[in-house]
Amino acid sequence: MYVGITGAGAYLPEREVTTGELQDGIARAGGVRLPRGLFARLTGIEKRRIAGPDEYASTLGVHAARAALTDAELDPLDIDLLLFASASRDMVEPATAHIVQTELGSRAHALDVTNACNSFLNGIDLARSMVLAGRARRALVVTGETPSRVMRDRIDSLAEARRSFAGFTFGDAGAAVVVEPVARGGILDIDTETHSQHWTVGGIPGGGSRYPRGDEHTYFAGDGHRLRGVFEKVGASILDRVRARTGLEHTDYAKVLVHQVTLPYLDRFVEVTGVPRDRLEVTVTGLGNVASATLGVQLARIAPALDPGDKVLLMGLGGGVSMMTMVWER
Repeated sequence: MYVGITGAGAYLPEREVTTGELQDGIARAGGVRLPRGLFARLTGIEKRRIAGPDEYASTLGVHAARAALTDAELDPLDIDLLLFASASRDMVEPATAHIVQTELGSRAHALDVTNACNSFLNGIDLARSMVLAGRARRALVVTGETPSRVMRDRIDSLAEARRSFAGFTFGDAGAAVVVEPVARGGILDIDTETHSQHWTVGGIPGGGSRYPRGDEHTYFAGDGHRLRGVFEKVGASILDRVRARTGLEHTDYAKVLVHQVTLPYLDRFVEVTGVPRDRLEVTVTGLGNVASATLGVQLARIAPALDPGDKVLLMGLGGGVSMMTMVWER
C-alpha cells in the first residue's frame, strides 16, 4: 500500500506586526532598552502574523483543516482519524483535537500529538503508520500554532533578554494535510534522530507538574546558539542517510522544506548541508518562526505548482532535541 498527502491547507491570522513594531512595544513597556532595530538585524524577520484575542490554536487549525479538506475534495465526515499535532494547544485538558473536531463536525478518532516544532511532521508519520496498520482509512493532521502568546512583553535585564530572545522570533499560523492511500508515490522515506540530553535547550516550562502555576514559567526561554550547535554537529548526517537510502540528491527534489527559526539560521543550514537555496521555500522573513506549522505552511504554498512525480524533502528540527526527515512524492 502507498500512503500519501492528498490535500494541504494553511491559514494565517489577519493581523500583521512588523519586527520594528514588536521591539517598539517592548521598549514602551519599560525595563532594559535595546538598540533600535536589533531584533530585525539579528533575525532577518521583517514581519509576522499574530492571532487576534478571539483566535486560539484550535481556531487557526480549523481554518487550515477546512482548506485541506477542500483541496482533497472531502467532507469532514470522510475522516476517521483526526490528529491535532502542535506545540500549542488551547488548554491542558481535554485534547485540542476534540475542539477542532467539534468545529469541523467530524466524528473521527481524535487525539493530540506533541513534540515541539516537529509535532506536525510527527503527526503525519503517525497518521501514515495507522493507515498502513489498518487502524485508519483516512486521516486529517492539523496544527494551530500561537507561540506569540509566550513572548515577553518587556525585558528587565540583559540576561533575561538573552534567555528570551528566541521567543521574539515567533509568529502564528495554522496548517493541515489529508493523509490516505494513494495509487503511487506518496511518503517514500522517513528518518528521525533524537538527542534528548539536550531537552533543557529551550521551552515553556509552565503548565505541567513541575511548574503548574506562575506567569514566569509561561514565557518561552532557551539558548538558540546551543540548539544550532546541536544541529551543526548531527544535522548533515541525517540527510546523508536519506541520500544513501533513496539515491536522491538535493537537486532531485522540486523543493526542500525546512524548519525556519531566523534567516541567519537558514543561511547556516544551506552552508552546512549544501542544499541549493533555490530549492527552499523561504517563509521566515515574512512569517517568523511559526513552530510546527512551518513545514505545513510551506507545503500548502508549493503543492499547487507540483506535478505528479515531483518529490519534496521535508526536514524538521524541534526542541528536545529531535530532527526528522520525510520524502514525499506528489
